[in-house]
Amino acid sequence: MAPQPRRIARLGQFWSDSESFLKLVSNLEKFVAKVLSLAMIVVIIVSTIDLGIFLIKNLFVFDPFFLKTALFEVFGMFLSVLIALEILENITAYLRRNVIQVELVVATSLIAIARKLIILDVNKISTGELFGLGFAVLALAISYWIVRSAPPRNPHP
Repeated sequence: MAPQPRRIARLGQFWSDSESFLKLVSNLEKFVAKVLSLAMIVVIIVSTIDLGIFLIKNLFVFDPFFLKTALFEVFGMFLSVLIALEILENITAYLRRNVIQVELVVATSLIAIARKLIILDVNKISTGELFGLGFAVLALAISYWIVRSAPPRNPHP
């Protein structure tokens, strides 16, 4: 069966018309952002349940050294949930305003590095890795300061 001329003409118009193509791309971006936000909600729920189970298992079993041995693991789990919430906020902010909020991304990165530093076993890390993490914190802190101190931009004059 030969392709219909009208369909070929519409396909050619679709490729030559930037507006139609950009609308398709925009719809695809929104769809992917919605799928990512649903996946992140699942991650947050599972992480919170995991944290709750961990706390219940360890708090109701008498272990005088629980805080000494598992405190950093608990902090790491809390910060993991917080990071997931921040990523969800990034995605929903993108859906609301169709822009990526740099300040939120840098703040989320700072939280992720802080989590890494909190759960870090300094006996199992090299000096170079420690300096690398320190440099990452410094670079992110400077980036955050620059983003926060920059005057707000008006995207639609």
